[in-house]
Amino acid sequence: MKKKNKWVPALIGIAAIFAAWYFVCWAGIFNSYVLPSPQKVWATFLKMLKTGEVFRDIAISFGRVLRGFGIAFLLAFVIAAFRIFFPKSEPYYEYLIQFFRNVPPLSLIPLLILWCGIGETTKTVIIVLASFFPMYLSIVKGFTGCDRKLLEVARSFSYSPMRTFVRVILPSAVPDILVGMRTSLGYSWRAIIGAEMVAASTGLGHMILFAQQMSRTDKVIVGIFVIGTVGYGTDRLLGLLIRCFVGGTAQNGWN
Repeated sequence: MKKKNKWVPALIGIAAIFAAWYFVCWAGIFNSYVLPSPQKVWATFLKMLKTGEVFRDIAISFGRVLRGFGIAFLLAFVIAAFRIFFPKSEPYYEYLIQFFRNVPPLSLIPLLILWCGIGETTKTVIIVLASFFPMYLSIVKGFTGCDRKLLEVARSFSYSPMRTFVRVILPSAVPDILVGMRTSLGYSWRAIIGAEMVAASTGLGHMILFAQQMSRTDKVIVGIFVIGTVGYGTDRLLGLLIRCFVGGTAQNGWN
């Protein structure tokens, strides 16, 4: 498909959804309280833009995601590198990582609220737990999947372990690291919205919950669209980074 026409199927799909939405509201199949019309949702969105409410909540949630995501990346990178430099240490912590990987982060919210309150610490920990494990697994895959021939060449030149890591292993692992970051970013957005619905007084998640409590279905739908748009935008930015380093889309499975 030509590049200039690549958006046509997507636009057709979006238009079909909005047409069906408009028809359902026009036919009165659902009460306007349950499903407000596209016009009402659009008017609410414009009003929220005018008051700055949307931008404020986006900035708060985005800041929380960046903070938790950054901490998760640092931890994942350090632990994965530790595994490379000290492979015999793996059995001491790998089972713990696999155990907590299967524990939903949102299930820990009651304990985190009890221990840390409803401040920023709780939300940061939730994001870290949600984004750490996919990133860690991808980084480990990148580090351990380095071409053995390259490692043999490094040994033949008497590279130290650190120099081998920096000059050979790390460059080889960059595509896997970026793909892991992109996957984890989506988990971060899911986690922060859930956490803000339970333990926050600001942010997009709280906005949706508060709108539901005030019976403002139109604001709930606006919040959903905003979350999807912002998440998609950040995902596309990381996708651009992946294409820059990987040199194509076929190797990582994303457009």
